[in-house]
Amino acid sequence: MIGRGTADTYVVFLLPLERDLSWTRSQTTSVYSIYLLVTGLSSPIVGMLFDRFGPRALYTCGMTSLACAYLLAPQVHTLWQFYATVGVMTGIAAASLGMVPSSSLISRWFRERLGTAISAAFAGLGLGALFIVPGVQYLLQTHGWRESYQIMGGVLLAFVPLVFFLPWRRFAEGHPEYDQLKRSSVAPEHEWTVRTAMRTRMFWGLVWVFFFTSVGMYTIMVQTVAYLVEQGFSPIVAATAFGTSSMLSVVGVLSTGAIADRIGPRRIVSLTFVGSIVGVTLLLLMTWFPLRGLLIAYVLAFGICQGARGPIVSSISTRLFAGKNVAAIYGIIFASNAVGAGLGSLMAGLLHDFSGSYRPSFVFSVCALFIAGLPFWRVPELRDFRMRHGSRP
Repeated sequence: MIGRGTADTYVVFLLPLERDLSWTRSQTTSVYSIYLLVTGLSSPIVGMLFDRFGPRALYTCGMTSLACAYLLAPQVHTLWQFYATVGVMTGIAAASLGMVPSSSLISRWFRERLGTAISAAFAGLGLGALFIVPGVQYLLQTHGWRESYQIMGGVLLAFVPLVFFLPWRRFAEGHPEYDQLKRSSVAPEHEWTVRTAMRTRMFWGLVWVFFFTSVGMYTIMVQTVAYLVEQGFSPIVAATAFGTSSMLSVVGVLSTGAIADRIGPRRIVSLTFVGSIVGVTLLLLMTWFPLRGLLIAYVLAFGICQGARGPIVSSISTRLFAGKNVAAIYGIIFASNAVGAGLGSLMAGLLHDFSGSYRPSFVFSVCALFIAGLPFWRVPELRDFRMRHGSRP
């Protein structure tokens, strides 16, 4: 909650930074793009560090990096300095506090309902943004952006010793049967490594799903509010629709993980892709018919399915590649998500600038989302995968 929720507060700093530093919109948003890319590209390294040094060192360093980023931000005045602090340092912190180490820890405690457990962790990402972003917006209304960053950095710095002294050794031990399961079911000659995982279809199938899903979703998400305003909706209605969609993603993330545990991932993942495509199609229809009813339908369809694939891919990865290198392997898979997000955001701007319309972006998004679901029908290991197998460790 803290890592992702705090990092996402950058969206409320855009206008104050533009006014005070005379930056263009592309310059201010590029900081957020750097943050997304660094988060994803550092995930494989975070996974390897987790496997080698454990959660105490990783989470403490991540929280320290986040605190230092916001304590340094009020002192900077140039764009490259913001890249280094709010972009790079925050990105590293978000990866260190994010789903790569969390998925590895959770897999040590749950087997039979692993999808449900990881879904709860993913929901925490949405809840963090839901509660932290409005609080920071209030800070900005009563203080300047420099003072707000300083307050955030001070609060986060106070959390560092608390994070360090958490019972990480107990968390890392997992369920009492975890060691027995490792000794009995993972022989040294069958231990997964990054190299052996990358030789399998199931690894590249999960990379494919994450990459094209984020391409399709971020082509839409970065421009939803601007699009709705241009279609005649008030800024308040547009922002409320965006916020409600994000809030509904918590419902979708929690429910899809639990359903996947019962009926298998292929059917529920396919259903979520249909829901996302329906949502984007509704936005396309609104270019001709900007009706409030279509907007409500879009928020429901797109919001509930937003982020729903993440916990399923995470739980499949931790099961398929179980072992001491699971975090490093999942870190590489997770990195494809950030690369796709960056490409989707870029395509959104390029297609709009080239055509002067949002319609090509919507069509592009639909195609990417359709392609994203293909591995669950074409890769046998994913097509026939069952979430509930084996005993609960």
